[in-house]
Amino acid sequence: MSQHRGIWRRQVHLFTLPYLLLLASPCKGFLPDLWSRVLTLSWDSHTHQYITERAILNVTLETLRGLKKHHGNHDKEEIRLGRGFWRAVGDVVKSNAAMDFRSSTRSDPVYHFDSEHIESATVMLRRFWTHTVLSVRAKEYQSARHSLGQLFHSLQDFYSHSNWVEMGQRSIYLHLLQPEEPAVPVAKEDTPTCMECFSTTCRNNLLPRLKTTQGNSQLLTTGYFSTFPPKPQGKCSHGGILDSSRFSGAKGGINKDSTSPLFSPHHYLHLKAATLATEATLTVLRDLRDSVGHRNFLKLFSVKQVPALVFVMDTTGSMFEEIHAARLRAQSIIQSRANSPGQLGTFVLVPFHDPGVGPVFETDDPGQFMQHMEGLMALGGGDEPEMCLSAIQLALTHSPPLSEIFVFTDASPKDAHLFGVVKALSLEKQSKVTFLLTEDPNYTKESRGGLTIFTTNSDIHRVSTIVEDNTAADKVTLLHVESHKDLMSVHTFRVDSSVKNVTLHVSGTMTECILTSPSDQSQSLLNEEGPLAVLQQFQGLYRVNLFPPLQPGQWKLQAKSDGHLTFNVIGDSGVDFLYYFAIITNETHPGLARVDGNPTAGVPAFLVVAVTGLGSDEEAFFSHATLLGAEGESLQQVKLNSSSSSIYSLEELVGLVDPFPRVPFCIRLSGEDSRGNKLERVSTEMVEPTHIQIQVLSLPDLVPGQSAVVNFEIQNHGAARNFSWTADDDCGYLLMTEPHSFLVAEQRSFRDQVYLQTPATAQAGVTVTLTLTVNDLHSADSNYAVAYLTVVPQDSDTSPPSCSAARVQSNCSAICNATSWITQPQRTALESLALSCNRHRGINQQMETTTTTKSNTTTRPD
Repeated sequence: MSQHRGIWRRQVHLFTLPYLLLLASPCKGFLPDLWSRVLTLSWDSHTHQYITERAILNVTLETLRGLKKHHGNHDKEEIRLGRGFWRAVGDVVKSNAAMDFRSSTRSDPVYHFDSEHIESATVMLRRFWTHTVLSVRAKEYQSARHSLGQLFHSLQDFYSHSNWVEMGQRSIYLHLLQPEEPAVPVAKEDTPTCMECFSTTCRNNLLPRLKTTQGNSQLLTTGYFSTFPPKPQGKCSHGGILDSSRFSGAKGGINKDSTSPLFSPHHYLHLKAATLATEATLTVLRDLRDSVGHRNFLKLFSVKQVPALVFVMDTTGSMFEEIHAARLRAQSIIQSRANSPGQLGTFVLVPFHDPGVGPVFETDDPGQFMQHMEGLMALGGGDEPEMCLSAIQLALTHSPPLSEIFVFTDASPKDAHLFGVVKALSLEKQSKVTFLLTEDPNYTKESRGGLTIFTTNSDIHRVSTIVEDNTAADKVTLLHVESHKDLMSVHTFRVDSSVKNVTLHVSGTMTECILTSPSDQSQSLLNEEGPLAVLQQFQGLYRVNLFPPLQPGQWKLQAKSDGHLTFNVIGDSGVDFLYYFAIITNETHPGLARVDGNPTAGVPAFLVVAVTGLGSDEEAFFSHATLLGAEGESLQQVKLNSSSSSIYSLEELVGLVDPFPRVPFCIRLSGEDSRGNKLERVSTEMVEPTHIQIQVLSLPDLVPGQSAVVNFEIQNHGAARNFSWTADDDCGYLLMTEPHSFLVAEQRSFRDQVYLQTPATAQAGVTVTLTLTVNDLHSADSNYAVAYLTVVPQDSDTSPPSCSAARVQSNCSAICNATSWITQPQRTALESLALSCNRHRGINQQMETTTTTKSNTTTRPD
């Protein structure tokens, strides 16, 4: 542990104990995230985040190595997992931690295996499994990651909150997800389970019957916490200094959440509980992989996925040139990716007309995508406003996070009321929308969702090269600023040794542009050829390519125009970063709770950063982040705790933003590698601080033919004022979408709900993306929340079935990986989605199988 880490610990120690004394609610479950260890001073505790990240990483690497071996590839090349993978893992971790932070789940014992609600918690656990498999089968990966995080949280809590470890059990409790496995009876309400304990460490406080594994005398129990539900006399408490129930008999507690005796009376068993929780998490991941197939499993975590190619195409009669340009770009990208096996990616096309939108065409087959592109025709309509934002909304909901979406159109949108929805979705998914716009002079900044390039029909073919530049693999941003100055503006960006193929895009009209290298060599890009770069000028876009070999160090760009300019510098590098904002929770669980939507302006909060793409033998030290205004000006420097990151140990860095600016900003991360060379990366999205927060309180299932209610809360962090909220979804299930106006008093909140009606014909596994936006009626202040709701059958058989081998023949070659496993005819449609052949993974043997409780026909994982 570095000296910097020691300093960080001493600083945190100064505010942790006073903070803990203010907490009055119970702490339950393994600690939510890595920063919970800081807040509880239990540095060696295994958190939900640690267990989940390590398990996903291990099974992913195991899967990749298995596929390499299966295909006869035995090279020792290091497997690197990039930004997309860690973003996907972050989705699971966020959903896991939200169980401790969301008001609808944090105190409900069913979600945490508390208060002896073991049977109902098991039903909930199997429901999460069903959601996950249904969603993956339907390619609704965002929803699948959400339900998987919930599943992991409850599953991991069982081992921390129950007496399973105290029984001396050394293997996981299979019955939780396998109903055919033996079940251990749960202690009845009138059965005492604990003895009195009067110290922080409670040894041997469970009654003898709760500690034995012999015969039929064993009983399961879990601790009660706080006052809901009331703890019967003689029952065990959760325990710890934040649990008020620990004072009622039987005094003490049994939780193993941490290594701290202040929080966990059975802290001495924490590592055993964490080991079993980890094994249970690994088992679920392997079962999931076997249920959905290796390829879908890897897609779930965006493993080795190149950026999706996402086109939103205006197909009115005036769009012939634009459609032709998009075809050429798609064909060029597909051809270049064809030379790299496994690098084809996902293709999404959303056409729109007036008034039609869609249908969405999504495929992993480049041939099918090109065939569909060839079928696009510019017919009818004109240059009147069209349903552009509706199409972008569909593109955002059907494309993976971190996507680049390109909109080809020549008209302003008539559905401008969806601007807030599109903006919310692009921020939530950290996706960028680029408009390639021809002809319409009325297309204003207020009606667009990202970068806009004004060009002409004659130049659209050349301008569309921006599509290829931005959809190549491992693109990082080195500079992203705007300039409204008539005078010369000066901007800098840094190139490090890991960066290749640097490209600069400038939208607008420049009258002068000078590029200066780290060695102070300059070139006037508009007037002369030179040694540093080559410039291509199109109508509305300048494209500058730096010549190799690239000089590491700080480059300077000076530009002058008679209007608005946007600068974007990108390069090829695997080293990038992810970030989120968080606040210290003051509810039931010490930890850093992620901020939903935009952060609150004018108040302090934390910036949490994770560096991705470093090899196992590479180290980088990041000292600070800088919040940059729209024109590149420094608004605030945020010091980060110094730490190293690598693919095998993704460690988060945290810094206090005090306070958040009141103007939009992006983030520049600064540090240096192990050789002392400086590193910089920049986020492309502009964060817009606000005085409004909106949070979804409930996430119901959507059952075909039934209605559902989603509750939410709006918090006003400013003076009393009038707001308006709107709701929208991508499937048309909402019963009312008109704006609602209301008054919220100063520093007060407002609760409301929306209703959805699921059609009787809705297909199980479909995800509905619900977007809520709230706006101040008299200012630009706004915020958003995005929720994912899954359609599930009404009577779900929620357990993953198991398979047992009836006969094994060992004289089988490796080709048996491709054979089919045939079982009995299916009983329910859900079973075909949830089939999991446990405990028979990766065996190159031909086998006939029979199911113990379920039957179906499936194939060996691809």
